[in-house]
Formats: sequence, C-alpha cells, structure tokens
Amino acid sequence: MIGVSAAARICFYGDHQDYLKLPVIAGTIDRKIYINARPNDISKYILQLVDIKEHKEIDLNKKINSILPGDYFLSCLLLLQNKGGRFTQGYDIEISGNIPVNAGISSSSALVVAWLRFLLQAQATALNPSQAELGHWAYEAEVLFFNQPGGLMDQYTIAQENVLFIDTRTGQSEILTPKMGTLILAESGIPKQTLSVLKNARVYSQEALKAVQEYDPNFDIYNAKTEDVDKYKFVVPELYKKHWKAAVLNYLITLKAKALLSENAPDIIRLGKLMNEHQDLLENCIENTPIQMKDQMKAALKAGALGAKIIGSGGGGCMVALTTEQSKANVINAFKAAGAKNAYEVNLITSAIV
Repeated sequence: MIGVSAAARICFYGDHQDYLKLPVIAGTIDRKIYINARPNDISKYILQLVDIKEHKEIDLNKKINSILPGDYFLSCLLLLQNKGGRFTQGYDIEISGNIPVNAGISSSSALVVAWLRFLLQAQATALNPSQAELGHWAYEAEVLFFNQPGGLMDQYTIAQENVLFIDTRTGQSEILTPKMGTLILAESGIPKQTLSVLKNARVYSQEALKAVQEYDPNFDIYNAKTEDVDKYKFVVPELYKKHWKAAVLNYLITLKAKALLSENAPDIIRLGKLMNEHQDLLENCIENTPIQMKDQMKAALKAGALGAKIIGSGGGGCMVALTTEQSKANVINAFKAAGAKNAYEVNLITSAIV
C-alpha cells in the first residue's frame, strides 16, 4: 500500500512576478490531493479519479510514444523514466482531494507533486530527490513539458510545504514564519482564466521591461525603486505601462513582506496593508479581477479583514483574506453575503523536510 498527498498553495505576495524572474512569497494550506494505491498483478496503473468520476489506465509494458496536452500522469512518468526510473509493478490507484478545482490554488500542481511522490515510491530503482528537486521536477513535468506560460512558484511551494520566499532566478527558497494571523479562503464561484490571463500578463510585462532595458542597458529591476516607475514610463509603450508599474511596485511589496515575515512575530496589520496594495495592482494594472470578486473583497474588508487579494493567475477562482480570530466569522459571512460560493478558515501547514 502506498499513500501520499500534496497540499494546495496560496500566493500571498508576488503574483504575476515569477515569469519575470522576480521573487514570490507563497505557502501551503490544509487542503490536499490524496493518492492511495494497492499493488495489482497486471502491470498497469488503474486510476480512479474519485472527485471528477474519471477512469484512466496506464500500461507499464507499453512505450510512451505520444502525450496529449495536460496529461500530467504520462509526462511525470516519462520524466522519471528519462532520469533512470523503472516502473514494473502495477497498482490500483484512487485519487481524491478537497482542493477547489480551477480556482487559483494550484490543484493541478498539487496533483503533479502527489503523483511524482507516488511514482517515486512505486519505482524499482532508487531516485531520491530532495523536496526542492522534486519541486523542479514537477515544474518540468507540468510547465516546461507542455510549454505553458506559468512560472515555478506552484510546484516549488507545494513540494517544499512551507511559507517560502522563492528567488525565481535561482530556484533558491528561504523559509519564512507561518505566523500570519487567521486566513480565510473564499471561493468566488467564477472559473479562473489561467492561460489567457497569464499569457497576456506575461507578454505585456516582459515587453515593458524589455523597452526599459533597451533604453537603459544598465537598468536592473532587482535594484528598482519606486521612483523608477515614473522615471522610465515614457519609454514604455502605452499598452504596457500598467504592467510596468505592477512589475516594479509588486516587487517592492514582496521585499517589504519578506522583511516582515522574517520576524518571529510579524505585524499582521502591516501584512494586511501590503496585501491590499498588491491587490490594487493586480486589479488595476494586471486587470485580473472580475467585478464580482472586487465586490466580495470589499465586503470582507468592510467586515474587518486586514487584507484581501485574488489568488493565482486570476480572471476568477479564489481569494484570501488576512483577518483576526475576532473578525473571522464576520469576514466569512461577508464573503458569502456578497455572492461567494463558499468561504472558510484555512491553516498554513509546514514540513521539517526540505
């Protein structure tokens, strides 16, 4: 019997930054994908995807010749085979979970990490990556393999299962404190628009940065200051000006949040303020927040939330609110009264294994 799991992730600061090689702050929560498998004698993986009522079979005696877009089961298997993994023992596999799907908290990346964890236990060889390496392998299997526009935040965070500051230039991660107050996850009920939002945001942001660097080859965004937004905006094409502003200011917000979360007892009021500043840029510059979600977050803030933001690529999906024990019930009720499909408290989870 093999039993593994992987957690959902929330990006707190740095959404739409990792594809610019800028840092992000994200953490894992107590919503998970679970895989339970029992050996069989037919050299096949017989998969039952319980929540979506789907069935899939993988014949281990057949060579993988082609993989359909989004088939992470096969991309992960092929990736490990190319790294020396051997798979001969079949399993009857049940996959289930309590992560909202298509909602911005990385249900797909959690599935990829959980599936890799299963495959590593099921292999007949001895691949034994660190959790950081596992995160990179998940990134390879999910993003690079299918040439998707996302960054590496999701896979790295989920594999390492901590609140992390991730330097996306190097993949290096720094564990931060999980003491962030009380967190409320709200499901808007609006499906997110990952690929279209990410593609536009990525291209516009990269073009904005390219224009600045062509004008000033010595400009380094890692040394950017607030005044650089106005200093260089005249060289940025009009279509990309908002994304230029978001790139610089979200980077600076992330650095401020890191400084707070490096303390043993960070000021959650200041964290909430930074979360709101980040959301303002996502909403008005990246333009990834539907009006219904804007209204739901305004209601949460009015009910006592210290900060609130959309999670993930945007266009729909989930929101997170930073609140206190005293106001959490009011915030949950406010989200629901404003039209959210559901809202509930979630807890950060951490692992000693890195």
